Amino acid sequence: MQFLLGILIFSFLINSILIIPFINFLYTLKFTRRRQETRDPLGERTKIFDLLNNTKAGTPVGGGILLIVMQIIISAFVFLIFQMSDVKITHLYHLKKELFIILFTMLSFGLIGLYDDLLKFFQIKKRRFFGLKFKSKLLIQLGVALFIGYWLYYQLGINFIYLGPLGIINLSWFYVVFAAFFIVFFANAYNITDGLDGLSGGVLLFNLLAFWFISATILDNVLSVFLAIWIGGLISFLYFNIYPARVMLGDIGALSFGATLALIGLLLGKILPVVFISSLFIIEAASSLIQLFSKKYLKKKAFPVAPIHLWLRSIGWEESKIVTRAWLAQLIISITGLWLSFFF
Repeated sequence: MQFLLGILIFSFLINSILIIPFINFLYTLKFTRRRQETRDPLGERTKIFDLLNNTKAGTPVGGGILLIVMQIIISAFVFLIFQMSDVKITHLYHLKKELFIILFTMLSFGLIGLYDDLLKFFQIKKRRFFGLKFKSKLLIQLGVALFIGYWLYYQLGINFIYLGPLGIINLSWFYVVFAAFFIVFFANAYNITDGLDGLSGGVLLFNLLAFWFISATILDNVLSVFLAIWIGGLISFLYFNIYPARVMLGDIGALSFGATLALIGLLLGKILPVVFISSLFIIEAASSLIQLFSKKYLKKKAFPVAPIHLWLRSIGWEESKIVTRAWLAQLIISITGLWLSFFF
């Protein structure tokens, strides 16, 4: 444990040293949020969203770039030291194959998000390669996620869902499809939640701390080391992301972090505790999905505005109030999820 804590502190220090020059670099590139007229996946204007969020115009977007790059570099460095020093670490799966799919997931979904950010914040319209409309983005994500599901099934040998006392459900090859949709859902759920300063990052931090504890109990040190590095970098980012934010994750960070969170949940194998621990992301996404379904098929809004954090802002809650209460809610959810992990 002392070694893992040391890795966490090392990651925190490295990211803390680099983040201020990186924020200044984003300003130089003018990679900042701009006032814009946004639309939902049905093509309708989201006026309330624009009213509440255009005040953030001018804030650098792309903090996820630094976190992803440093996560990959530090992970490669740490595991290279392991290999050179012949340190024995416990792992549930083939070490290199497990590490590859984790880093691939974080990087691939990050690249999807980066492309989307470039289109939005540099307002590129005529030279779009994919276009990245809602359906296009989902198809690209699904294609990448199917590869990840394939790797989990054929390379790591995962083909079941463990439900504790309820038994084991063997999905066979259908696990590939299940994993793909699980990953895509959480990638977009995180992106939906990433709407207030410090909201998604703080909720994620308590998620990762719970996952870190679970990874230690199942003796998968590959996950434990990766999570230690991620937690350290995330803490340094949150210092500059809490209200009023000096930097935002952007889609590059949101899609990457959501997809990687889902992947780690699948690798942990404890699907019910994992879903419970990540329930705030699920609730945020569900509120948006219900709103879209109601608008398209019932021709009326289910809620005045969605997702939930946006509704709370629209009725007068202060941004910092919403965020801190979400953090506290996630703290007790994570503790409860850890308790459940002993039974499921």
